[in-house]
Amino acid sequence: MNGNEPDVSVIIGAYEAMPYLVRCLESVEAQTIGAERIEIVAVDDGSTDGTGEYLDEFAARSEVAARVVRQANSGGPGGPRNLGLSLARGRYVFFLDADDYFGVEALERMVAVADRAGTDVVLGRTEGVNRGAGKSMYRKNAERTDVFSSSIKFTLSAQKLFRRELLVRHELRFDEGMRLGEDALFTMEAYLRADGVSVVADHTCYYLVGRDDGKHVTKGIDHAAIIDAAHRLMKLIAAHVLPGDRRDLLMVRPFVTSLLPQLGPIVLKQPDERGRDKLALVAPLMETYWTDGVAKRLKVGERLRLTCAATGRFDVLKEVLAFERAGTVPDVVEREGRRYLAYPHFGKGTEGFTDEVYEVRVAERAGEEHLTPLDPAAATGRRSRPSRVLRAVRRLRRGL
Repeated sequence: MNGNEPDVSVIIGAYEAMPYLVRCLESVEAQTIGAERIEIVAVDDGSTDGTGEYLDEFAARSEVAARVVRQANSGGPGGPRNLGLSLARGRYVFFLDADDYFGVEALERMVAVADRAGTDVVLGRTEGVNRGAGKSMYRKNAERTDVFSSSIKFTLSAQKLFRRELLVRHELRFDEGMRLGEDALFTMEAYLRADGVSVVADHTCYYLVGRDDGKHVTKGIDHAAIIDAAHRLMKLIAAHVLPGDRRDLLMVRPFVTSLLPQLGPIVLKQPDERGRDKLALVAPLMETYWTDGVAKRLKVGERLRLTCAATGRFDVLKEVLAFERAGTVPDVVEREGRRYLAYPHFGKGTEGFTDEVYEVRVAERAGEEHLTPLDPAAATGRRSRPSRVLRAVRRLRRGL
């Protein structure tokens, strides 16, 4: 590091962040990498609870170089992050949410592995405080991996260490028009463009805090915005990855993380009109992005719910959800070297609900029974293509 360039610029977008901001900033000061190797770029996004005043006070007294910008509320997290990024001078940047805080050795460990491995993005193990946090991507350290060879696609939040040169070279910015999912687009594109990703799994680097005052950024966001965010992520993946197994692998993420929860048990608690609207919004995504390569990676119940969206069968979706809510264990049917789970409409000839939908293609459970596919080819797939389900749906639509 030269005298003008910190190792890390910690970018903090803050809105109504008190009193959580206090611990957040303390965790930056406590970093073992040393105050002289980091800077803080903090943007107060129109707070009225004293957040801006506290940032000014902190900047005046802290040994960590801190720059504070105060602006009118922008309406989302993308704007403050983009402004902070434009002001950052560090070799690396880290987007730290004002509600959260670092583990004491976080930046030292992440910078060390990035410098050692020459990677452009580093994930540090995250733990939830009063909320959950992802685990699958932190099972072991990884000096160098990528989005296709690991589970990092299931953490697309912005709380990562990014090499600033990567972001500048590709002009990566957050979409300021989105209230939800802007970080997923940013991080996925960074993964795809990065020269390697590292994972620090043996030390907690980041504490993800669940606020107990109800002031969460995503509170009150409706299903249309969630489905739209999933659509944008699918479009990004399709723009950067050619059709085939690698694209299908990444497409699993928006289907499972964004769309399936919208078609889950919550549907039975909401007005039918909302459920039908969800299916109408998801159907075009099934038409465009659903392939056999995606289908083979999902469990039967998941595949079945998405098929309900593809076929517009809200009545079948409610049957399936009621079946699962009742704790009914589907019968296991084996024939012609294949294994099926007899969820509602299995074997009834219902248009669009072929046996393929019900086939066990990944390891899953039926009650206490652990199941695996009987036909290896059904699990591995031959090539990326629309499933027989989608081909049947398209024939049905043409007929109508």
